[in-house]
Amino acid sequence: MTPTMTPTPQTPMVKAFFDDATNTVSFVVRDPDGRACAIIDSVLDFDFSTGRTDTKSADEIIAYVKSEALDVQWLLESHVHADHLSAAPYIQEQVGGKIGIGDQITVVQDTFGKVFNEGSEFQRDGSQFDALFGDGDSINIGQMRVDVMHTPGHTPACMTYVVGDSAFVGDTLFMPDFGTARCDFPGGSSTDLYASIQKILALPDETKIFVGHDYKAPGRDEFNWETTVAEQKALNIHVGAQKEQDEFVQMRDARDAQLAKPKLIIPSLQVNMRAGNMPPPDQQGDVFLKVPVNKL
Repeated sequence: MTPTMTPTPQTPMVKAFFDDATNTVSFVVRDPDGRACAIIDSVLDFDFSTGRTDTKSADEIIAYVKSEALDVQWLLESHVHADHLSAAPYIQEQVGGKIGIGDQITVVQDTFGKVFNEGSEFQRDGSQFDALFGDGDSINIGQMRVDVMHTPGHTPACMTYVVGDSAFVGDTLFMPDFGTARCDFPGGSSTDLYASIQKILALPDETKIFVGHDYKAPGRDEFNWETTVAEQKALNIHVGAQKEQDEFVQMRDARDAQLAKPKLIIPSLQVNMRAGNMPPPDQQGDVFLKVPVNKL
């Protein structure tokens, strides 16, 4: 009897775009056997001091997509970012693709709909997005299967996208020398984050891990955003070497209590919970963002 062979996962083609202003890494993930691709965690530039947006970062991605004649099938968000605005609707207008996020976006919308006093006209059902994913769902980029994992903790709606032999973890994990995501935003949980990280670390050791930010830990000269499950298990300064949950939670909660809020948290949350769209304009066609006082 011939033994059953487990197929070797495909390796997607990955192009990274690093945004210096927010230390965000966006990814174009491509089926190696075709031109289908997904764009993960795009950035819309925003100057908080003037309230002006710019599309320079997004235009770099669009130029790459067009130069490679790629077919954008998905614009994936790992979560509702608090440190940058999503450019997904702008990119969608230019090159297509469906905007997708985890189905727990409804929890985030309910939480921050109240924080920003959005009223009943703001839909809290995730309908601003083209697709909502649950834990265990799968989609395709061309012929490549994407397995979707719910990995909450940083936010209730965080997702990890496993594409072939690669996992795109958003803010859940950072490079091993920098550690893990903060959990002190409304709906965050260090206990949930620890459990989510264990799900990621249960992937095969050779699985490539692509992180959503890099802050160049002290002693490191270059920005980096690619590691592996094996490296994270052995070397991650917060959860590596089989760190126990209680020790992690105590460390994470104490560390979070000392962190300042991201400088773009107020505009980012209002825009990103709307799938990257601005709040509706007033009767004169002007758009405004709210600043809640003593709420965050």
